[in-house]
Amino acid sequence: MDIYSIIKKPVFTEKALNLKESQNKVVIEVHPDVNKVQVKKAFEEIFKVKVDSVGIINVKPKIKRVGLHFTKTKKTKKAIVTLKAGEKLDLIEGV
Repeated sequence: MDIYSIIKKPVFTEKALNLKESQNKVVIEVHPDVNKVQVKKAFEEIFKVKVDSVGIINVKPKIKRVGLHFTKTKKTKKAIVTLKAGEKLDLIEGV
């Protein structure tokens, strides 16, 4: 699998931004078929930073009501990447 298809997009929620500021962790959305080792290699190669550890979260779909019908949201996979001490990654500043 290509390293650019492993990492889909960063997650900018209030909880993710608090993790970035307090614990030097970055939350990203990843391809559903990857593992921790693949995420670590791809993240280090793309962003040129040292990664300490990677945690993976499978987000289950939720049931939503649309008019008279019920649908499900997409199933996603997120990775919480912990950067080594002294490393800094600025995906977007001023948020």
